[in-house]
Amino acid sequence: MLQLRCQLKPAPLQKVSCRFCSVMGKLQSKLKHSTYKYSRPDEIIEERIQTKAFQEYSPAHMDTVFVVAALNSDLCVSGGKDKTVVAYNWKTGNVVKRFKGHEHEITKVSCIPKSSQFFSASRDRIVMMWDLHGASQPRQQLCGHSMVVTGLAVSPDSSQLCTGSRDNTLLLWDVVTGQTVERASVSRNVVTHLCWVPREPYILQTSEDKTLRLWDSRGLQVAHMFPAKQHIQTYCEVSVDGHKCISCSNGFGGEGCEATLWDLRQTRNRICEYRGHFQTVSSCVFLPRALALMPLIATSSHDCKVKIWNQDTGACLFTLTLDGSGPLTSLAVGDAISLLCASFNRGIHLLRVDHSQGLELQEVAAF
Repeated sequence: MLQLRCQLKPAPLQKVSCRFCSVMGKLQSKLKHSTYKYSRPDEIIEERIQTKAFQEYSPAHMDTVFVVAALNSDLCVSGGKDKTVVAYNWKTGNVVKRFKGHEHEITKVSCIPKSSQFFSASRDRIVMMWDLHGASQPRQQLCGHSMVVTGLAVSPDSSQLCTGSRDNTLLLWDVVTGQTVERASVSRNVVTHLCWVPREPYILQTSEDKTLRLWDSRGLQVAHMFPAKQHIQTYCEVSVDGHKCISCSNGFGGEGCEATLWDLRQTRNRICEYRGHFQTVSSCVFLPRALALMPLIATSSHDCKVKIWNQDTGACLFTLTLDGSGPLTSLAVGDAISLLCASFNRGIHLLRVDHSQGLELQEVAAF
C-alpha cells in the first residue's frame, strides 16, 4: 500500500476530475484516497493512503445534489439543483425512476417508513408526495408556506407530516387528506432541519437562531429548548432508541464546525462535542451498532470530509476526504455497512465501512 505525506503534492494521475465531465452510462474505475491522523509524541501527522479503485456509474443528477435519503436497503431518493427527485438503486447503479414537478431546486426529502412513498420539499415553497410504484406525477401537493421549505419529518406511524420553512413556521399535515391540522410560528425561527423522535410525539428542529427545539406534535407547542450554541445549527438526527440526538453547526476555519450530542430523555444536557472539521458540518448520522463494539456517529462537511467518531469519547477514528466533491451536503445510512453522501460536484458517493484492517471508510462508487 502506497503511503504519501499530506504535504506532498499528489501525482497528476491521482487527480480526480469533475464527475459531470464523464459520459452518462459509462462505468469508470478511479483511484481514491482516504486520510487519517495519528499521534506521535511531538506532533500529529496526517497521511494519505491509496485505497481500492471505485466505480463511477451513470449519474442520478447532472447538477448539485442537496439531499439524499434511504428508501429501503437497496434504494435511495435524492434531490438537487436540477429540480428532479430521483429513486436510485445504489447496489446496481441504476436509476429506477425520475419524478418531476417542482419548479425550483429540491431542498429536502423524507421517506415514509416501510413504504414506497416519500415527500420532497423545494424552494418553490411546495411539498410533494410521490409513490415509487405510482405515476410520475405527485400524489399530493401541500401548499402552506410563504418561503422555501427547509424541513420535512414523517411521524413514526406515518399518519402525519411536519414541515418547516424560512418563514419561521412549522405546519403539521394529515398524510391521508393532505390537510393542515396544526400551525406554529416563532419569531426568527428560520428552520434548517426537522426529524421525528422514534415512537414519540416529539419533533426535533434546528434553526438559524442557533437553537435546537423539541416540539410536541400534540398542539405543536415547544416542549423544550436546548442551550443555544454559538453558531447556526444546520441539521439534527435522533438515535434509533430515541434517547439521544445530534446537531451540527455551521462555521469556517474550524470556528464552529462541530457536531454536538444531546441527551433527549433525562437531563437534556449536552453530552459530547465532535470537533475536527474546518467548514460547516452539513449532516450527521448515528451508525448501526453492528458496525463496531462501540457506538459510532458520522459527519459530513463542506470541507469535503466524512468523519467517523467514537460517540462516547468524541475521538475521531477515521477521516475520508472526497477529492473534487466540493461541499458535502447530506449523509444517510444505506444499510448496516454503507453510507450515502451527497455533494456539490460529484453527485452521490457510496461509502463502505471496512473492518478488515481496523476501522476504515472507503468510497466504493459514485453516481
